[in-house]
Amino acid sequence: MSNVETSPQETLCPPTPPTLSDGVEVLEPRDVPLGGPRAMTVRRTLPQRQRSLIGAWCFADHYGPDDVGATGGMDVPPHPHTGLQTVSWLFAGEIEHRDSLGSHAMVRPGELNLMTGGLGIAHAETSTPGTTVLHGAQLWVALPERDRNAPKDFQHYAPTPIRLDQATVSVFLGSLAGDTSPVQTFTPLVGAEVTVDPGARLELTLDAAYEHGVLADLGTVTVGDTAVARGAMAYLPPGRDAVMLANEGDEPARMLLLGGPPFEEEIVMWWNFVGRSHEDIVQAREDWMSYSARFGEVEGYAGEIQHLPAPVLPGVRIKPRARASRPGSHPESR
Repeated sequence: MSNVETSPQETLCPPTPPTLSDGVEVLEPRDVPLGGPRAMTVRRTLPQRQRSLIGAWCFADHYGPDDVGATGGMDVPPHPHTGLQTVSWLFAGEIEHRDSLGSHAMVRPGELNLMTGGLGIAHAETSTPGTTVLHGAQLWVALPERDRNAPKDFQHYAPTPIRLDQATVSVFLGSLAGDTSPVQTFTPLVGAEVTVDPGARLELTLDAAYEHGVLADLGTVTVGDTAVARGAMAYLPPGRDAVMLANEGDEPARMLLLGGPPFEEEIVMWWNFVGRSHEDIVQAREDWMSYSARFGEVEGYAGEIQHLPAPVLPGVRIKPRARASRPGSHPESR
């Protein structure tokens, strides 16, 4: 899943310093219209002004439920990625994935597709003809310096949902609630879908070395004592060994729990590239536009555009921005 904005901003994402308060911080989403052959709008919670990353999670878009009959669904031609892993997770619908490694797979609700584009990979995504509603989350994980040129890779995993009291948990990355995903990542991570029954509460044990985010999808989600609106994300700083997730409504409340140890490296993001400098981004764009073997070719995509052109780079270099949590700071995305 990818960023097809027609005018993406270069964003410098410094390592986020520890949060002194043990309170819950709510990251409000902003609506971002995506371009491409079929435009759609997503609700973005990462990155943003007050927080760039949660662990190595560096990008989080939440979309749908969208009526495919009205929107046309998803059709993203072959495009590149560097320096990251894409995490595809659906709540409804089906997306066909093809990449330059030769992978051909479906993204379905409750099943993880994780693609590694370290040095470079290209892929295409199309909602299938039978999809009537498209609803999911688009997530990226930044690769650490030692692995940011990792070779192309693709992993698929269908976790078995676990029933805990009056809740259901599906662990797709890392370990939680006594279950462990076999999917390999380059930094410690946790990723899980959690659904709490109407009027119920669930206390989850957390790794205190991790910071966590709870992305609210459906229903009335309360994290600790804080209500979290649909599409928003509750941030929990390191040092917490448990969290109470509650549903005060009369319908199931569904959320994604994401986490990992604070990421200590500074990254630069633009379009579908993650690097360490402005020069990294410029080189990646040049390589993609020159059809470099770095990214490879995607076979089997039936659309008219076989190589999505990269947007024009902004006319300024990235400048360091203030640390996300420093009191009184106002970091800018550039």
